[in-house]
Amino acid sequence: MYKLAAAFALLASPALATGLEVEIEGEGANGTVTIDLFDDIAPKHVEQIAALANEGKYDGVVFHRVIDGFMAQTGDVEHGRLGGDMRRAGTGGSDRADLPAEFSDFEFDRGVVGMARAQDPNSANSQFFIMFEPGPFLNGQYTVVGQVTDGMDVVDAIKRGEGQNGAIIGQPDVMKKVTVTE
Repeated sequence: MYKLAAAFALLASPALATGLEVEIEGEGANGTVTIDLFDDIAPKHVEQIAALANEGKYDGVVFHRVIDGFMAQTGDVEHGRLGGDMRRAGTGGSDRADLPAEFSDFEFDRGVVGMARAQDPNSANSQFFIMFEPGPFLNGQYTVVGQVTDGMDVVDAIKRGEGQNGAIIGQPDVMKKVTVTE
């Protein structure tokens, strides 16, 4: 009976085919975050994130929107580079096409990684966010792409933004290097 239950649990859990190692530096966070990407839940999104990471597009990109008790957002490879005009950070994407939504029943709990998007559900591109706390109001509304498996203490230390939108004042924390793991 135990083996059968374990087999069903394995089938019910997302496959962890690809992952990321994210080296973060800044005034707040310093360390490495390991993320398992769920290619069975969001294959197009995982493929895009992995391709951008392999091309080095995420290296040097800041956390431009960080809301205490909610999430830390990054991944604007167009306007979110350290040293660029931070007023535009969060308004861009990549040179790749926007992605169709890949909504699932996976819940936005602490450590879950989701794709940021505009009002159009099919507008996710390169930006993603990591949850500090559960956000059940996001369930079924945003694409889940992965889960932090190590380094939540680093995520918790990311410099917080100010105001309702979590805009960073001064020097933001940055993804120094993002590496795809298999």
